[in-house]
Amino acid sequence: MAVKPEPASALFAGPFALATLSAPAGPRFPALVTPDGRALDLRAAFDDERLTVLGLLERWETALPRLRTLAAASGGARTPLADLRVHAPVEPRQVFQSGANYRQHVIDLHVAHRAPGDERPEAERRAEAAEIMDRRAAEDLPYVFIGLPSAITGPYDDVVLPPEAGKPDWELELAVVIGRPAYRVSVADAPAHIAGYTIANDLTDRATVFRRDMPQIGTDWLRSKNLPGFTPLGPWIVPAASIGDPDDLRVTLKLNGETMQDESTKDMIFKVARMVSYASQSARLLPGDLVLTGSPAGNGMHWGRLLRDGDVMEGSVTGLGAQRTRCVAEPAA
Repeated sequence: MAVKPEPASALFAGPFALATLSAPAGPRFPALVTPDGRALDLRAAFDDERLTVLGLLERWETALPRLRTLAAASGGARTPLADLRVHAPVEPRQVFQSGANYRQHVIDLHVAHRAPGDERPEAERRAEAAEIMDRRAAEDLPYVFIGLPSAITGPYDDVVLPPEAGKPDWELELAVVIGRPAYRVSVADAPAHIAGYTIANDLTDRATVFRRDMPQIGTDWLRSKNLPGFTPLGPWIVPAASIGDPDDLRVTLKLNGETMQDESTKDMIFKVARMVSYASQSARLLPGDLVLTGSPAGNGMHWGRLLRDGDVMEGSVTGLGAQRTRCVAEPAA
């Protein structure tokens, strides 16, 4: 069962955002959403019945000025969001995910996983970890891997927990939305290829991260991260110009009303532009693609409390609105 969006007063930063919506029993359509909680069907505005948000991103340089004009105008038939269903804002062709990108999170992991025989005080081991993180930011590379678009679901849709997901966990993240093709772009040039930002909850089944049959091959992201619906996305794509500094946004996740994650993107080891630039060195980033930037401390493994049937996750990022998803256990076959 989908959950209605948050009140209009808390929608997003800036004069407008993009969304994919549908009326009851109607087809999905791209929409311009304004802070007063109303939506304009962009198929009519662009005179294209087959238009999608991905199609807008593919022509972002020419579409953006038109969207600004539409947002400022008073004309056009606009529908209250309360009468519409909100879907994931875009169907990307590629999803680039990131791990171990929040300094405090990785330091906590380093301290928690004490090597056998290491009896040093926690303060000393924490200082060592902090030095490693600073050196990593200066000298090393981001850790990026590939996700599947089929794992994406809407920001208010139920998240189905299948029986084979033994330890499902939350990971709220800032997601970058690409607006111009990017291949081997520099860090300085990377922001020019970003259309905007949205929210992703990059769920992980901790029970299947590592292969028990072949531990030497390391992580198994296919099984642990790409189950259907394991990436709630949205609700909106907020244009980059409306977000002052993506490296200074608050990422907050609440589980059943209790705050579990609450950190600024300032704590990221590799900042947004560097993440985009790095991914573009190996792959050609396409309009609509997502670059997930990692999740801060406070996931379920940290708290010793993983997701279960009936849990409600509420995730927000400064200026990007909020998503709310309920966990529903899939009956065993």
